[in-house]
Amino acid sequence: MSPVFVVALMFLAVIVLFVIGTPVAFTLGVVGIGTLLIMNGPHFLLILPPSILEVMTSIILLAIPLFIFIGCMLEKSGIADEIFDMIYKWLGPVPGGLAIGTVFICVVFAAMVGVVGAATVTMGLIALPAMLKRNYKSTLAVGCISGGGALGFLIPPSVTMIVYASLSNLSIGKMFLAGVVPGLLLSSLFIIYIFVRSIIDPTLAPPIPKEERATWGEKFAALKNLFMPFLLIFSVMGTIFSGMATPTESAAVGALVSIIIVLIRDKSISRTLKVIAQAAEKSAHLTSMVLWIIIGCLAFSAVVNTLGLPNIVKEFIDSMGLNPWVVLIAMQLSFFLLGMVMDDLPIIMITVPIYVPIITLLGFDPLWFGILFIVNMQMAYLTPPFGFVLFYMKGVVPPQISMGHIYRSVWPFIGLQALCLILIMLFPELVLWLPSIANM
Repeated sequence: MSPVFVVALMFLAVIVLFVIGTPVAFTLGVVGIGTLLIMNGPHFLLILPPSILEVMTSIILLAIPLFIFIGCMLEKSGIADEIFDMIYKWLGPVPGGLAIGTVFICVVFAAMVGVVGAATVTMGLIALPAMLKRNYKSTLAVGCISGGGALGFLIPPSVTMIVYASLSNLSIGKMFLAGVVPGLLLSSLFIIYIFVRSIIDPTLAPPIPKEERATWGEKFAALKNLFMPFLLIFSVMGTIFSGMATPTESAAVGALVSIIIVLIRDKSISRTLKVIAQAAEKSAHLTSMVLWIIIGCLAFSAVVNTLGLPNIVKEFIDSMGLNPWVVLIAMQLSFFLLGMVMDDLPIIMITVPIYVPIITLLGFDPLWFGILFIVNMQMAYLTPPFGFVLFYMKGVVPPQISMGHIYRSVWPFIGLQALCLILIMLFPELVLWLPSIANM
């Protein structure tokens, strides 16, 4: 039986199982193990335990529960309220200032947590009411929160980056570095768009009234609210980029700092211990889900490796005379389409074992390709009808804002994400420059 036909049947089986509601981990595991049994017999299952054990005992994966724990701790810290107060005082008088500030806070949250849902939900609860109260149009207010929240994919530390790097045998530190410039580029595009639109149409995001504006003394006093967030960011990213710690070690340092932040804010050991217990329980739940998905992926990818599919596809591309860029663009399109109906982790698990060897054989850099994947996931998380950020937003917007309003609000930001993707494809140095100068 043709290997391509076998893989096509596997993808069909995966889609059917997804449609009937089978969990992702069991879907990938059942399809992978079932195909191995049918094609090669029970003895081929012996290849799975060593590979699963090697991955599950990897020190790299320990960073995942630690970063999730940091996010869970910060949900209780109140840091976002303090940063928004500072932004309100400094940028409130600027047209679109609160929306610009919201994007800035989402960048800070992404650099602290690396989880998309944290910034989206938090800013939906804090920034959205403040913007609507000051006559911001709902399309811009909802759009800037949705687009800013999705930055958690691209700005390190990102859990999605950790999973991609571990499955692609890439350095997590270099993966983090590769996301810095694209993350700042995309957030800058968001800010420029908001500012320009607000200048062209002053009714879209008017500045706050003069009587509500803070004095210079109040503005400078509010800057202290940045201390805790930047302390946490430095404890994580600073230790990685300086070479003082590995990503896993820096995640442990960040987890400790997040505990200290909550303790300082609560001023109560008993309340802090309660928050730690809640964060640890939620982290264990989410981490278990991620690790089971990885186990299912290993079974799925074992079939792909056994069939030698990447080499077969490479030979097919050569025989057809296809330009490697055509193949690359087709992969980007598949990421986008899959992201409209699936979460990011299943897409990584299904495509990485196939795509990364192919693009390596075609002469592309897998690190650069990984950032292209991350930007695609950002776009997919915003794209109707099934973008996950859209459902996060629906859970926090007031009743008068319908799902249709949310859909309309995100399209300008999807367009900016597409522009960022094109720029990264045309200028790979945006991704590769920083990792190339780092000693990692």
